[in-house]
Amino acid sequence: MSPETIIATTVTTAVGPLSVLVSPDGVVRAAGFASVPTMAARLEQASGPFELREVGADSGDPALAEAVDALHAYAAGDLDALGRVRVSQPGGPFMQDVWVAMRKIAPGSTATYAELAAAAGRPTAVRAAGSACARNLVAPFVPCHRVVRTGGGLGGYYYGLDVKRSLLQVEKGSAVE
Repeated sequence: MSPETIIATTVTTAVGPLSVLVSPDGVVRAAGFASVPTMAARLEQASGPFELREVGADSGDPALAEAVDALHAYAAGDLDALGRVRVSQPGGPFMQDVWVAMRKIAPGSTATYAELAAAAGRPTAVRAAGSACARNLVAPFVPCHRVVRTGGGLGGYYYGLDVKRSLLQVEKGSAVE
């Protein structure tokens, strides 16, 4: 049996280049503000080997259409667009619950790690909720950038705090500096 094919592209955003990796049926399997090879390595480490086919964002590849269209809609002000995109990433039941809870944080809003743990059904699992944020392979479609420390501090972000800050500014209607 041959390995799964993953189609990848890079989309220019106001925050920076965003790599998007999708399965042939258009489900986003990895996305982030890092190079396609970096995102492919993260996905392969989490889910095993696959064949990578990289195309241009304007290639018209139907597998990429949903994700690319949503990114353009998000950039045009439809801040809910990314939450409507189909995503899939490997992880146990609690991580899946955390990622679902993350997608329910409204654009322009934030939640603390403690609030996220509670929303995922395990209020004492604050560190595990933070771990789910760190392992999120499909940012910003699963918006871990909306999760902050108690007291409002930004906390961490795999792609750097400047990217996290910029995403939050975009969602609150502020210009990206």
